[in-house]
Amino acid sequence: MVHERVLSIGHEHLSLAGHFPGHPVVPGVVLLSEVIETLRRGSTAPLSVTGFPVVKFSTPLRPGEAVTIRVEEEEAGRAAFLCTVQARPIASGVIEFRSGASTQAGPA
Repeated sequence: MVHERVLSIGHEHLSLAGHFPGHPVVPGVVLLSEVIETLRRGSTAPLSVTGFPVVKFSTPLRPGEAVTIRVEEEEAGRAAFLCTVQARPIASGVIEFRSGASTQAGPA
């Protein structure tokens, strides 16, 4: 199953305050949070993220750029993701999760 959405992180996002003044970049953790949200929106059951065993940030995401997030479930509990701005890759990797859990897993 493939889940996809397009979004933009605005200049007013709280994570950008002081994050490279004069040359703002969307933090990777914000982008990964949107990857999780894309997967959750496409899921019919609640899920809990258990990890990101592979993540590669290719180029910076600037505030206001329209990023396409594509999450493709490969097997139960595992999906590949790709984030792009037009044809430019921003981030890619693998997300692992459990279905049926109502909260996101935290550190043990």
